[in-house]
Amino acid sequence: MLQHGNDAERPPRAHGTSGRDSNTSGPGLPSGTSRRRFLTAVAGAGAAAASPALLTGCGTAQAKGGNLQFWNFYGPQRSPDPAINAQSKWFVDMVAKWNATHKTQIDLVYLPQPTYLNGFKLPSAFATGEGPDIFLLSPGDFLRYYNGGVLADLTPHMEKEAIDDFGSALDSRRVDGKVYALPMEIEPLAMFYAQDVWEKAGLSEADIPTTWDQMLDIGDKLRTKTRAGLVFETQPGYYQNFTWYPWMWQGGGDVLDHQGKVIFDSRATRQALALWQDAVRHGIAPRTVPAAGDVIGGFKGGNVALWQQGIWNVSSFKAFAPKYRYGVFRLPVPPGGKYVTTLGGWSFCANAQGRNPEAAAEFCVWALGSMKDDSIDRMVDWCVGAKSDVAPRATALERGAAKGGYDSEIMKKFKDDIFPGGRAEPRYPPVVYKAISDAVQGTMLAGRGVAGEAERAAQSIAAYTKSYKGASLV
Repeated sequence: MLQHGNDAERPPRAHGTSGRDSNTSGPGLPSGTSRRRFLTAVAGAGAAAASPALLTGCGTAQAKGGNLQFWNFYGPQRSPDPAINAQSKWFVDMVAKWNATHKTQIDLVYLPQPTYLNGFKLPSAFATGEGPDIFLLSPGDFLRYYNGGVLADLTPHMEKEAIDDFGSALDSRRVDGKVYALPMEIEPLAMFYAQDVWEKAGLSEADIPTTWDQMLDIGDKLRTKTRAGLVFETQPGYYQNFTWYPWMWQGGGDVLDHQGKVIFDSRATRQALALWQDAVRHGIAPRTVPAAGDVIGGFKGGNVALWQQGIWNVSSFKAFAPKYRYGVFRLPVPPGGKYVTTLGGWSFCANAQGRNPEAAAEFCVWALGSMKDDSIDRMVDWCVGAKSDVAPRATALERGAAKGGYDSEIMKKFKDDIFPGGRAEPRYPPVVYKAISDAVQGTMLAGRGVAGEAERAAQSIAAYTKSYKGASLV
């Protein structure tokens, strides 16, 4: 997250979206836009981010009463993209059903994804006391809003059976055992590859790389003057960090240990930074993403052979290139490493200082976190109907599978092989995110030394954590 994962609005498209997007985990994004990239803007908060009072004047300025506002980047909207329309309809139908059965009414407020994700709209609304009553939040930005005091506790409205049904999917959305956000999806990362390019090069299923060296060798073999051999995200932001974390994790590295001690400067971190740096330095990976971040267009146009992307693009291929032949495989691992991928996805949150926090929290649980069939089926419809995601609830995952949502070769691969080795997107606040981002950018594109950047980032994170006051970073 912040997504990663988008979880995220795009005319041409990006990660987590439903069209031909490349880096967003949501629906309809402008090309090359990531659902998490707007978060980069907050990095400049500097030392202020160390305080829970990052969002001053939190709440909703309008007088209490009136319809609740649900800010989102899905609907209502109309688009030439059938996947985006399906996602918009899911939101519209959900709110219409609530409004037909509840006294407190909700209005959907659609914000174009660049506005919601790449700008200051959401944080500035909360900072000025005009935040929405209900909104979408990625794991990567959870602590900024929790520490700002604007996330309502959803636990009182949930049955224990429902909380257990989510399992570890709630781990990054909990503080002291209380639930403050309900995930609507889980979005694993994998490697996508062009089967025609693969076969023309004389490669078969037996050549699927399982190690970093094999991946680089194949990327080198498949690249041409007009085709990237291997694509990693190049635009700085929460999304780029989201896609880089698994390479560090696979070697046993991390940003913080379970006690919160900074351990970023490690062999695993340095080799992960070196992987991306070497791929760019040797011309295997480009310095900018192909086709302006349009994944489907990039593959169809023959501009890419391998691209690290997420499950959200399965629905994009189905909508825009149903006959295009592509495959997916697990992220390869370093020598002695262990397979890990990152799991992104967006959540519903209620504003603790809004017009009616109780009703807003009740809505979130009614929509996604109840044990009633409608709530479970609603998640199924989202994950294997409107989009292509892994359901974050065990019951919804089972129903989605029974419904045939994971029968296709690609979706079955994601559900049974790629997703089980996943780890939730971290919830690091802006200062921590920025230190990591600077290290990735500095080594990957600026050619700076891996050791120096890892050390500098670790020192920056350590200095920040000394004065940090808020919920646990891990």
